[in-house]
Parts: sequence; C-alpha cells; structure tokens
Amino acid sequence: MTTAHPGPAAPAYFSHGLAARTSSSSVEIDGGKVAFWTYEPLHAGPETRTILVIHGFRGDHHGLLRVADQLPDMRIIMPDLPGFGDSEAFASGEHSVERYGSFITGFMAALRLGPDTVLLGHSFGSIIAAHFVANHPGTVNPLILINPIAAPALEGPKGVMTRLAVLYYRLAARLPRQLGLALLRSPLIVRVMSETMAKTADRDLRRFIHDQHNAYFSAFASRDSLLESFTASVSSHVAEVAGRLTLPVLLIAGEKDEIAVLPDQHRLAALLPDGELKVIPGVGHLIHYETPEPAASFIRSFLKDHPA
Repeated sequence: MTTAHPGPAAPAYFSHGLAARTSSSSVEIDGGKVAFWTYEPLHAGPETRTILVIHGFRGDHHGLLRVADQLPDMRIIMPDLPGFGDSEAFASGEHSVERYGSFITGFMAALRLGPDTVLLGHSFGSIIAAHFVANHPGTVNPLILINPIAAPALEGPKGVMTRLAVLYYRLAARLPRQLGLALLRSPLIVRVMSETMAKTADRDLRRFIHDQHNAYFSAFASRDSLLESFTASVSSHVAEVAGRLTLPVLLIAGEKDEIAVLPDQHRLAALLPDGELKVIPGVGHLIHYETPEPAASFIRSFLKDHPA
C-alpha cells in the first residue's frame, strides 16, 4: 500500500491527521482494476463504523475527502468508480446504474464488507447506492445520501439544461477523438460548471473548489464510458425506488441546490419508509466541499441513532 495525498490546496483544507489515516490499494473486479482508498479511524471505539462511499458523476474519491476528514472516528472506504479516476472502465457491459450496483456487490465481496457496512452516496452516487439497496436488501445498513438526485433530471425547470448537457456529451462522443476530448476537458467549461455550483462567498474556498474540479473532473477512462455514465445519471433517480428502501435513510440536502432542488428532497423524504432529511443552509450541490463539518455532524448523529 502507498500513502495517498489529498491534492491541490491540501494544507489549507485538510487536517494533518488525514494523511496518517490514509492508504491506497487496488483490487481486480470482473477483469478490471479498481483503485480505492481507506481512511482508518484515528481512535477506534464502540461507535466506529465502516462507511463505503460512492462518489458522484465525473468525480473520484477526492470529492468526499473533506467529509472523511471530519469523521476521524470512522473507517471510510472510497473507491474510484469504474471509468473514473484511477479505476479502469468496465471490460464489458454498459456503465449503467444496474452495472454499478453489480460493481458494489463485487467490491464488497472482495473486501469482505458485511451487512453492518454503512453505504453513502453523493449525487449520481446516491442513485447508484439507492438502487443497489433496493435490489439487495439487507446488504448494508443504514443508507446515507448527500445531495441526492430526488427527481427525474429530464423533467421540470432543469429539464432544458439537462437536455443541453445530453447534447454536449453526445457531440463530444461523436467528434474526432482529440476534438471530443478537448471539448470534454475544456478548462473553460469546467470552470463555468464549478462557478455555477459553488455558492460560498469565501474566495479562498471557491479557489480551492475550482482547483479540485480542474484537477479531477476530467479523469475519465473514455468518451464512451463517460457518455454511458452520464446517460445513467439523468435516466434514473432515488425517488423511483424510495418505497423499497426499508432501512433507515439519511438525506443531507443543500438549501440552494439547483441540481437536486429542495422541494424534491422533501417529496423524497415523504416517500421513504424510514427517512430523515437534514438541510444545510446557504449551500448548493457541493456540500462535500463547502460544508463538510455539518454534514459529518449529521452523519455521526444518525449513526449513533442507528448502531450496528
């Protein structure tokens, strides 16, 4: 195993203890390499839990690092999803929600993670995690969703922007390879996306967020795998399986989230048999970057209420 580094601007936004907790490794699942990072608890105790984290679209494990850093009493495992970061794309089959669910099954088996494992998903990861739990009851407990995708992306006021994004990814996949990759990895487009999602007025924090997106947002395996993953991200949502999520579920939403809007979060919470919604004011879709402290506090309280 080797020591992982948090990345750009690490001294300002990560604790000194994070590196001491961190190790990186990889495992082969269905013929493909999956890179993952483990953050061991600094002080393990009776409330220490193992949390498996599923990141969002075009992200990798770096995105949830600030949340992991705020949970030094937990053991946290964060893989780069197949097709993103340092993990290879699926050798066969589409990068669909169902396929990513199969990946979670294989990953948990490879690491011998039992049913007391906590599953946490952010954004697109919330869709993957929710569908996995709905199709594999009893495999994990409980479930935590940050900025969950609570409603169909192609419907409502945000549907127009989603359709434009669909055209963007389809065009990038069909253009000559170098031109298509340049479009997908355009620093200008990445910066516009980052500026749109960031809600903080803190200039240093905004700079950190932009640096993170610039460093990690374009680490994908191929244009085809990226298009498949994007199609999956806008074709499914958490609410369609909400009634089948019979385990305790924590939703952590951003008041100003323009991707997973607050009214949809309240509707999702009402659909859950055993759900709890926590809203963080003043933040949008980047809870994991802008407000990791309250998010971690909600997680810790929720796990105390639902022990292994």
